[in-house]
Amino acid sequence: MADTRNADLTFGATDYLVYAAAVNTAAPSAFADPTTPWINLGWITTEGGLFKIEEESQDVEAAGSLEPIRTLMTKSVKSTQVTFLEGLNPMVRSLYDNVPLASLEPTTDIAEYTLPDKPADLRYAFIFDTMDGTKRMRLYMPNGKVTERGDEQPQTTDVMPVQMTFKFYKGAGNTAAVKRSLKYGGVDVSSFFPEA
Repeated sequence: MADTRNADLTFGATDYLVYAAAVNTAAPSAFADPTTPWINLGWITTEGGLFKIEEESQDVEAAGSLEPIRTLMTKSVKSTQVTFLEGLNPMVRSLYDNVPLASLEPTTDIAEYTLPDKPADLRYAFIFDTMDGTKRMRLYMPNGKVTERGDEQPQTTDVMPVQMTFKFYKGAGNTAAVKRSLKYGGVDVSSFFPEA
């Protein structure tokens, strides 16, 4: 087997951007900058985002076999955790407080709203863009919502971080919960795909 190691295939994020739009909003064409109706959720901590895939399976046992005769995939949950730095960004506040974005529109510089007693099922489409020079990765999720929220701690020594975990579901027409796009940035990867 040929040695296909290539330092140019390493990926160190130099920027991490998150966008939200109405649930099932179509993704822009590959790596085009999102425009209206997409809203940028502002600055994010240097840790970027933590994308997770959690899978569960169930083994089927049977007499006459010491090993499972079949394994059933019972669950595959995709989520991303991000810590935002703009604690007053209206879209970030809307997602964290679980209220419609319209609730945060100010009248004479002030917005007032009540936090829901019963959690609302507010869903959006999301784009998570990561860049390393000309190399890029994009995750597009047509149907997601915030399922976990970190503690809110306004402080005098630093900006108030707003941490949220997003969970993703299939989109309209049973489209995939997550679509990943890769831009190799001119790095030659042809050795990974030898001609038959």
